[in-house]
Amino acid sequence: MKKSDTAPLYEVQESPVHGRGVFAHRKIEAGTRIIEYTGEIVDWDECCRRTAEKAGPIGHTFFFSLNNGLLIDGGTGGNESRFINHSCEPNCEAEEDDDSRVFICSLRDIEPGEELNYNYGLIYDERHTKAVKKQFACYCGAPSCTGVMLAPKKRKRKS
Repeated sequence: MKKSDTAPLYEVQESPVHGRGVFAHRKIEAGTRIIEYTGEIVDWDECCRRTAEKAGPIGHTFFFSLNNGLLIDGGTGGNESRFINHSCEPNCEAEEDDDSRVFICSLRDIEPGEELNYNYGLIYDERHTKAVKKQFACYCGAPSCTGVMLAPKKRKRKS
């Protein structure tokens, strides 16, 4: 039985990667705008305050950084998009528009039942020690998995 084109694109389920995840409910064509990443817009100081209040590491939140320096707190007023997990070989990507709205879009055709994911590319300015890498461990299982959800540190150019 073919899933109707009016059926939801996705559903939240338990994920083999981490906690909950978002899965395609029906086939999603490449280039589809799947869902907007929503939540309360906050500044960096508020982000740090909320993270400290929850006593969790700053990278393990539902905060999404915007190009204007603000953040979307998907944990406050957010939707199912906050459950999309990281992958080193993503089938989706996040696109920010001119109004600082973020949409999760498919990079390729996605089959029903396939978990949606994008590369978080978390930026962590401090040294990437073994302890930090463990804190940001990736369990995506992709053949090219880097083992961490962190973006590679930019190498300083020698003068």
